[in-house]
Amino acid sequence: MPNLRPIEIVLIILVVLLLFGAKRLPDLARSVGKSMKILKTEVKDLHDDDQPPATGPVNPSAGASVPPLTTPAAGYYNPPNHPQGADDTERKQV
Repeated sequence: MPNLRPIEIVLIILVVLLLFGAKRLPDLARSVGKSMKILKTEVKDLHDDDQPPATGPVNPSAGASVPPLTTPAAGYYNPPNHPQGADDTERKQV
């Protein structure tokens, strides 16, 4: 980025004042500030998502035991296993 001289900075400020007006500049600055805050939190969240989760047992007193297997909930459909694939006559038409 090129170095700006003081006269160029003053000209940029005057153009911004002419375009937006003195009344709308505080609202513009406020919205830019909110946008920057949102951007900063999103970048932080993305950075936190990249880090691996902490490993270790959730319940240290439980040790390394495996939880018991549970049965499927009521209404769970388990299709039958066919040793051969179903042919076209066995398939349902939808």
